[in-house]
Order: sequence, then C-alpha cells, then structure tokens
Amino acid sequence: MPEEIILPFGTSEIAFKPPAGLHVQVAVPKTGQPLNLHAATASALANPFASPPLVEMARRGQKVCIVFTDATRDVPDEVLAGGMLAELARAGVRPEDILLLCGVGMHRPSTPDEKLAKLGAPIVSRYRVEDSRATVPSELVELGEFDGIPLSVNRRAADADLLLATGIVEPHQYAGFSGGRKTLAIGAGGEATIAATHSPAMIDRPGVRLGNIAGNPFHEAITESARRAGLRFIVNVLKDAAGRVVSVAAGEPTATFSTLVEAARPLYECKVDRRFDIVVAGVGHPKDANLYQASRAATYVHFAPEQVLKPGGVLIIPAPCEEGVGQGVGEQRFYETMRSQPTATAVLDSIRSRASQAGEQRAYMLAKVLQECRVIFVGTRCPEAVAACHMTAADDLDQAINLARTWTTSDADVLVVPHSLLTVLRRGDSAQACPS
Repeated sequence: MPEEIILPFGTSEIAFKPPAGLHVQVAVPKTGQPLNLHAATASALANPFASPPLVEMARRGQKVCIVFTDATRDVPDEVLAGGMLAELARAGVRPEDILLLCGVGMHRPSTPDEKLAKLGAPIVSRYRVEDSRATVPSELVELGEFDGIPLSVNRRAADADLLLATGIVEPHQYAGFSGGRKTLAIGAGGEATIAATHSPAMIDRPGVRLGNIAGNPFHEAITESARRAGLRFIVNVLKDAAGRVVSVAAGEPTATFSTLVEAARPLYECKVDRRFDIVVAGVGHPKDANLYQASRAATYVHFAPEQVLKPGGVLIIPAPCEEGVGQGVGEQRFYETMRSQPTATAVLDSIRSRASQAGEQRAYMLAKVLQECRVIFVGTRCPEAVAACHMTAADDLDQAINLARTWTTSDADVLVVPHSLLTVLRRGDSAQACPS
C-alpha cells in the first residue's frame, strides 16, 4: 500500500496517508512527453490536418471570429489564439476585423482578470474580446433542428467570414471527449441548444457516455451545429495527468479532433481489477473552484464505462470550492434544484416531471449518483451548500475516511484517482493497467 498519495487541491496539493487496514489501489493516467508549447503550436499551424494552412485560408477584409475557452477550462489560449492571430496577420487580416469570443456557455461572464489570464495583455489590448451570451436571443442565430435538438450559436461567430476555435481534448461525461466542435457549439451555443443536449432525455440515450464517440447523439448534435455555423479550423491541445501539453493539433475540425482523441484514449484509460467500497477522487484547478464543477468527480467515477464503486459505496472529493456553488446561471439552477427537494430521488422525480433547464443536468446526474452511494466533500469552503445538496462535508481526508469506513467496512477496498476528470476507469481486460 502506498505510504502517501498526492492529490490536487485548488492550485496546491494535499497528501493522503492511507490508514492501516485499508486495501488501496491508485489509478492515474499515463504521462506523456511534454512539448515546447510555442514550437508545437507553430508546427501544428504550419502542418494542419485536412486543411490548408490558416495563412492561406485568410485574407484582408475578412471578418474573423476565434472562439476560445472560459476560465473553467485549463487551455493555453494565449499561445493557441496567439498563434492563429500571427497567421491572420501574415495573411493581411486587420486587428479591427477580428473578434475573440469567450465561450462561457451557461457559466458566469468572464472577468477582465480572467480575460487577461487567458489571452495575455498584448492580445487583450489590441483585439476585441467579448463573452458569448447564451440567454440573449438577439445575439443568437438559429440553425434549425438536428435529431430533435434546436441548434443555435452566437450570431457574431456564425456571421464571421472565417470561424475558428481553440480547445482541449479530454474525457467528457456526455460528449465522450471535449474539445473539437464543443467550444463553439456549447461554449458559444444558445440556451435552447445547451438545455436540449444536456437534458435527461439526451443524457439517458444509449451512446452518451464518458469516453465514447461512436454512436453518441450528443457528439453528433454538436458536430452538426458546428458544421452549420461554419467552423472551419481549430487548434486543440492534449494534456497528461501532470497538466503538461503532450500534443497540439490544428486543422479541419473533424480530422483534428479525431487525431487527438486517438492519442487521448491510451493516455487516459485506466484499468482496475475490482469494485471498491471507497473512491477518493481528486479534481484540481480550475474545476474544483466551485461545487457545480467539482461534482463532476462523482459522476465521472460513478458513470465510468464499467462500474468501479460497490453499491452503497462512498465517494470522497477533496475540493476547496472557493467560489461556492458557482456564480453562473447554470450553476445556480443546479443548486436551486438540489436544495429544493428533500432527497435525491425527489430531485430526479422533479426534473423528470417537467422540461428541464440548462444547468439542471448536473443536478440530475449527481442525484442519480446519490441514489446509490454517499458523497463526501473535503476541505470545502461551502459546507452548508454541500449539505443542502444532500452530501457531507469533512474537514480533512482523515475525517472523511473514518466516516466512510463506518458506512462501509473498516477493512475497505479503496481506489484513489488523483485526476478523476482525466481518467476513464475500466475493469477487466478492456484497458491497460495503471501504475499504482
């Protein structure tokens, strides 16, 4: 059994020292070869997949929109967008004809400091940088329906002569893998699109699963939305468990995304040999900044391709949640739905009985987890909100483990997943074994 396991906690770390009597296994994604980000981005732009280089696609007089990720995504947008801006300048596109659009989806608007952190002062001072607004109909363009999903995106993006996007390819609960077209289709999508793609009806459909692309209707809907909007070129990265960029790819959206997904699978998939009484799931910055985002750890583990937690088991999530529940419309809807009902089952009944709103999908997924297991948040700054959402708050990992042992067994099998949002857990022979 490992003597000490390091877990991310905000922008820092905490150490977990398993007490005697536990049977502990650790599941970590593999590490890759870190790249020189600037050089790798320049190379990707010069050698795009299934597309001419950006400098050959752009020309003077075009209106260009670059959709980039918000603060909930750890994407080096300063370098990715900066590389595209350099190519656009070479092609003669004027700065005043370029819009950098932050795809905030249903999250709160980005702050000036976040824009600076994302893009750097030289870009922010020279170019227009604005947020998408999913709830403002006049700022959206309707793209019709696909498979019953109403498609809409930001008008300034769809009206651009050349539409580009950044992103990061990593495991995603519904899309299979994020990145690719999702930055535009969801990040800069309209509320109706976000609500429909994140509705219980969509979430419960076959194929909508962590790590799955084939036959995934969520993935198909965002792919079609981006196609209709005219997304022509993307630059995406792939990171390893240490947060290091190990691949950069650019070019036509489908080819670029597919290339990075194929590289992501062996990096993130992890095999464990049994089901566990307790799972300790690390999150890390920026996803553990609020309860809405950090609760993904529970659903990523519980709804892994194969079940790894025993019925009645306990999930432990160290997360500071310095922003509380979260300040965006979606985060607040999640919280109101969770706390307005007396039990997890009542939460599910409430959502299923009516048309759900964007943001409530997190309540729906978390309530499904809470029907089968308990969840403990460790070190959170919003323990009252945790309790209101039918979970438990603990001061530290020792307290959480002791409580979990009283709910399960004193000699519990424990799985520690330091990077739960970057780990696709599998059992049996379906994936290579992870180091432990």
